Amino acid sequence: MDLKQYIATIPDFPQEGILFRDITPLMADGKAFREATERFVAFAKEVDAEVIVGPESRGFIFGCPVATELGIGFIPVRKPGKLPRETVSFEYDLEYGSNELHVHKDGIKPGQKVLIIDDLLATGGTIEASVNLVRQLGGEVVGCAFLIELADLNGREKLKGIDVFTIMQY
Repeated sequence: MDLKQYIATIPDFPQEGILFRDITPLMADGKAFREATERFVAFAKEVDAEVIVGPESRGFIFGCPVATELGIGFIPVRKPGKLPRETVSFEYDLEYGSNELHVHKDGIKPGQKVLIIDDLLATGGTIEASVNLVRQLGGEVVGCAFLIELADLNGREKLKGIDVFTIMQY
């Protein structure tokens, strides 16, 4: 199945000059969404993942069905103030400003094999922060998986030494 057929390209959104890749048509089609999930599941098995981590919010959309299919846990990575128990955090720079991500301190066990799943690999800031959070807790990042990679933005450069899987590239 060619999953690119289920991605809408929206010019000049959210600002002029940007080609936005809209994943909602894929999510709305049960067969396409199932196909994407199955591809993520196959990769998770390949890297022997013991837990799935997903950054908010679209990492939840793709990570949760994979964790369910495998019968393993899902750990959310969230913005400040969204998790109710003790967290560890990682602050990272954006093009204009900074951002911070959190994960529950007891979410990942030392030595646990972690697969991080998100919808998009662009510049790599969010995924790099997620990798750092997993490592702070002693987890082993066995891979990072994405529905879409915007190859010209070089996000892969921030993931050297990590097995990276993408379903489609633009």
